[in-house]
Amino acid sequence: MPRYRILIEYDGTPYSGWQRQANAPSVQQTIEEAIFRFSGEDVPTRGAGRTDTGVHALGQVAHFDLAGPWRGERIRDAMNAQLRPAPIAILEAAEVADSFDARRSATARHYLYRVLDRRAPAAIDISRVWDVRKRLDIDAMQEAANALLGKHDFTTFRSADCQAKSPLKTLDRLDITRSGDEVLFSVSARSFLHNQVRSMVGTLKKVGERKWPVSAVAEVLEARDRKACGPVAPPGGLYLMRVDYGSRAEQAVDEADEDEA
Repeated sequence: MPRYRILIEYDGTPYSGWQRQANAPSVQQTIEEAIFRFSGEDVPTRGAGRTDTGVHALGQVAHFDLAGPWRGERIRDAMNAQLRPAPIAILEAAEVADSFDARRSATARHYLYRVLDRRAPAAIDISRVWDVRKRLDIDAMQEAANALLGKHDFTTFRSADCQAKSPLKTLDRLDITRSGDEVLFSVSARSFLHNQVRSMVGTLKKVGERKWPVSAVAEVLEARDRKACGPVAPPGGLYLMRVDYGSRAEQAVDEADEDEA
């Protein structure tokens, strides 16, 4: 059976996350229903990142197998027609080797977290940013964030529901920049623990508000204690931006290694 890879953009606000749920709408279920409506085949999809309730994506990747051959452009257009009016778009579709696995083959995942720190509240982007209403010190947050780079035990920033076998992760990038009234957290790693990015952002916000010193972030990391973590940032500000794939020799990520960041 041919295997197909799709690139997906979605607004996660109305969904219970990527993964199918028994009693709530999910991105995965919505996409699988669209595939069935145009192809007549009831097939499972596998996503690169199991984004949580309310989390968005500009570059989610998934794969699925179909019995019949289809051109990528036909799959893209047919799925988009069937997805309307859901806030989900298929940007690309292409046939790939049957060894490709959207989740296990990924070599890096790139997330963006958006914080609005102006005094006036968010209006248009109310479900797409963390509206903090207080100016944050990005220099202090960046200095504190540098302590998180590299390989560490990230137990402090791990959800109690995390299914990963190990809390050890290697954080490749955590850049904090300003764009007008927005503070942008750009975060990259091969894989993340459940809630890791949102937990790190919530902790760094404490530094940005000058409620915690810069040194506090290294201390809470070293504590390896969930109770030491700052508040978990809300899901609406988080975006899965891109997933990278390397050679077959690099495609050996453990099944439980990546969860919602």
